[in-house]
Amino acid sequence: MTEDKGKPTVYILSDSVGETAELVAKAAASQYNGGKVEVRRIPYVNDEDTIRETVAEARENGGIIVYTIITPFLRELVRHLAQRSGVPQADIMGPVMDAFAQIIPESPKMEPGLVRKLDSQYFRRVEAIEFAVKYDDGKDPRGLRLADLVLVGVSRTSKTPLSMYLANKQIKVANVPLVPEVQPPEELFEIGREKVVGLTISPDQLFAIRKERLLALGLRHQSSYASLDRILKELEFSEEIMKKLGCPVFDVTNKAVEETAGRLLELIRRRSENEE
Repeated sequence: MTEDKGKPTVYILSDSVGETAELVAKAAASQYNGGKVEVRRIPYVNDEDTIRETVAEARENGGIIVYTIITPFLRELVRHLAQRSGVPQADIMGPVMDAFAQIIPESPKMEPGLVRKLDSQYFRRVEAIEFAVKYDDGKDPRGLRLADLVLVGVSRTSKTPLSMYLANKQIKVANVPLVPEVQPPEELFEIGREKVVGLTISPDQLFAIRKERLLALGLRHQSSYASLDRILKELEFSEEIMKKLGCPVFDVTNKAVEETAGRLLELIRRRSENEE
């Protein structure tokens, strides 16, 4: 292929994917001749030979080098070789990191691609939160097969708060309420007990929680929802279902959401280790 001599070449060197350097280069190029440049991206640079070859090619073609390299030695090597070869070069990360070093006492991580990792974590967290909302309170049993974890228990055992807490840890959680009048969905018994956790609570605390809930809603506390007989019936039913499922059961009596979530995270961690 014949190279277009009228179009300058920008060599993007990066120890990650090189998106940042390319965006900056194109933004700068747009101020000149309509931004007509040829961009050659060289990602995941971690050795001297790649840098030497790129500088030599840039010198031969009359190009420039724009780079985002975290490792100080490699960053300095690009600068030194480019200057020695007469190749124009622009260090995107170096000056900004040097400026931050003047106001932040701790040392930088020196880890390429952290921004992309953070972005990826953000989108996984958003996806998990949307999942928790979509499959909250047994709305759609099809979500049980897609979940990383399924919580089951009677009303007011912190299923929803736990689902949202774990979603912020990028874990997809569905939850299913256990009510004597409604048989749990068949999918619950088909997904494997290692994905299911039962939640239980003392009758007295559940009675107090439900009574407060009714008062907050402006309803009479004599409702069967806050009846101790009703609560005992629900807990007995949920115990039977959990035994049938063969799943671990966590008692949330007097437990903060964070405390129960910590136990669930540990359970998930151990499960992941066993699968490896």
